[in-house]
Amino acid sequence: MIGRGTSIGNNVTISTGTTIGTDCTIFHSSSIGAIPQDLKYNNEETFLHIGDRTVIREFVTVNKGTSALGKTVIGSDCLLMASVHVAHDCIVGNHVIMSNLTTLGGHVNISDWVILSGGVLVHQFCNVGAHAFVGAGGLVTQDVPPFILAAGSPLEYSGINNVGLKRRGFSMQDRKDIKNIYNIYFRSKSNRSDNLVKIKNELSSQKNSETIINFIKHSERGII
Repeated sequence: MIGRGTSIGNNVTISTGTTIGTDCTIFHSSSIGAIPQDLKYNNEETFLHIGDRTVIREFVTVNKGTSALGKTVIGSDCLLMASVHVAHDCIVGNHVIMSNLTTLGGHVNISDWVILSGGVLVHQFCNVGAHAFVGAGGLVTQDVPPFILAAGSPLEYSGINNVGLKRRGFSMQDRKDIKNIYNIYFRSKSNRSDNLVKIKNELSSQKNSETIINFIKHSERGII
């Protein structure tokens, strides 16, 4: 199903099981909703859901899900630039920007307002927290917590996403608190488990601290 006001360019393939919301734009030569590149896929009925007002540029490939999750999801108000690939069973939130040649492996979760710069590669089953920014060419093999800048090789914490947070209405105090939390977690000489306990004990009342603590606590692949 394709929603009202959505524009589809030349030579775009939209496969069975795909739902596209309203006022989206899909540029030419993209493949939307094709079967997964997963040898375990056995022609089971699965889906791809794309929200409203999302823009998909040239040569993008988005695969539908497998029986593991049953669907791939891309939210609303996203921008997928040229030659992006989104693999099976990925969940991409709202207001996400994926720059040219960015690739998501299967079962990746990208939260709202994330920006992935050009050529970013995200390993399967990784999570990227809300409002995070991953620098160009970054190789994401562990989880990237919310609100931060991640860059370098290997990928590491490079401060908070101060510009992005300011643009989205986070106050100076909010940003100061977030930076303080991450300075304890990433910069302290103690091990990260002890640092997390310290954050819980001393800073858990601060705004956004619960989001950070819960993300780190529930990470299965570990934090960058």
